[in-house]
Amino acid sequence: MVHVLSSRVLLRPADPERSRAFYGEALGLPVYREFGTGAERGTVYFLGGGFLEVSGRSGEPPSPALRLWLQVADVAAAHRELAARGVEVLREPRREPWGLVEMWISDPDGVRIVLVEVPADHPLRYRPGI
Repeated sequence: MVHVLSSRVLLRPADPERSRAFYGEALGLPVYREFGTGAERGTVYFLGGGFLEVSGRSGEPPSPALRLWLQVADVAAAHRELAARGVEVLREPRREPWGLVEMWISDPDGVRIVLVEVPADHPLRYRPGI
């Protein structure tokens, strides 16, 4: 078995500055580290238990199979805050049949991002008898 010490998602955006503005300013993700200089520098953001690296550049659109799943404490509050910052909401918050409250947005290159709230009574949080 491979012993993983750390991990991160790597994004190669069409426009790195635009993506840094989205993830750093619109979403307000804290910066873990930056490397390199100028417009082509790389930026690594904290994503709870992981990291998101925005670096390099791609002329190809991202795969529609790529999604980011970001758990937040309060999806309704995130919805209000992001809408106030001008982030386009693709789908308003709603409770799904599987019990999670989800809201969908996308980054400037079309990467779909789901913001998820895990309710107190959901099995991811609550385990009867344990």
